[in-house]
Amino acid sequence: MPEEPVAVVGIGQTKHVSARRDVSIAGLVREAAVRALEDAALTWADIDAVVIGKAPDFFEGLMMPELYLADALGAVGKPMLRVHTAGSVGGSTALVAANLVSARVHRTVLTLAFEKQSESNAMWGLSLPIPFQQPLLAGAGGFFAPHVRAYMRRTGAPDTVGSLVAYKDRRNALKNPYAHIHDPGITLEKVRSAPMLWDPIRYSETCPSSDGACAMILTDRAGAARSPHPPAWVHGGAMRSEPTLFAGKDFVSPRAGRDCAADVYRQAGISDPRREIDAVEMYVPFSWYEPMWLENLGFAEEGEGWKLTESGVTELDGDLPVNPSGGVLSTNPIGASGMIRFAEAALQVRGQAGAHQVPGARKALGHAYGGGAQFFSMWLVGAEPPTR
Repeated sequence: MPEEPVAVVGIGQTKHVSARRDVSIAGLVREAAVRALEDAALTWADIDAVVIGKAPDFFEGLMMPELYLADALGAVGKPMLRVHTAGSVGGSTALVAANLVSARVHRTVLTLAFEKQSESNAMWGLSLPIPFQQPLLAGAGGFFAPHVRAYMRRTGAPDTVGSLVAYKDRRNALKNPYAHIHDPGITLEKVRSAPMLWDPIRYSETCPSSDGACAMILTDRAGAARSPHPPAWVHGGAMRSEPTLFAGKDFVSPRAGRDCAADVYRQAGISDPRREIDAVEMYVPFSWYEPMWLENLGFAEEGEGWKLTESGVTELDGDLPVNPSGGVLSTNPIGASGMIRFAEAALQVRGQAGAHQVPGARKALGHAYGGGAQFFSMWLVGAEPPTR
């Protein structure tokens, strides 16, 4: 039996901020879910199953919150799954939900990812001493900064590239009402003069800590036919993983990322991603990861990614817009950040991204990574149903 086509018919986000003290975790996730249901013109009764995801429990100090979220998400008496793949979890969660629809296990699935970082401290949560592994050196930036320096040595990229990415994404965020960081006074000089946190990563080139949630409604072909809006169709999706540390690991361009992208392109019939994909929502928590992932995902040859950034190709009005929503550099509820990338890609091909819409976008890539650049999840969505 052929796979069932999967459509995104509902999308809902909260306004992402430093601290949502007006709601509990249950209230936060329900806010996003209700907005997704309203977008799809569906009710809780139309949902067959719920798939949720978040980052490690110690980020909030609350173990297994899914145990009490079933009621808030209308899952009482229905199947409910939780997914966890570190920072990529938002993307992985959406893919698990999509696979349930594709395999005809369920017809309509609510998928949701969230984080309420204000209730704990993710930076120090990422600084735990783990036996037999290198320390993270005060947050994720301490782990990834050496890999950025390795990329700069390998490619000869000038040290100005990271600031260009941050300046672009923060300007894009001004067009996105759900984005966390809105800085109308942003200038390139302001970015470049920010304090150095982890050389070469400056304060302005790193992601914020956000409270927020993102939800999507995924359904089959019959459900898509009843949608009040043009749906986004899933053309390909994949997950890959590799160990955090192993002999020969390429931290600059992990094999799991390359293999994951290749699988998605194969499923979607993409032979030239640089020319065939109209917009990219890429997981960039530190600005230098834009040029690094441009190479890892096949949009640029090795050593050439920074040149796309420097030449303006990845600007909102460029040839290959990257993170028109403002990306993780502007909004980072860690557990939801990957799903936001997937949802924003879907909004682009639905033509509903508002002021940060890429004109004429027909195919868009959503990308997420997590852990020590070891977990990857991606999907490619299109305005038309897949032909396979």
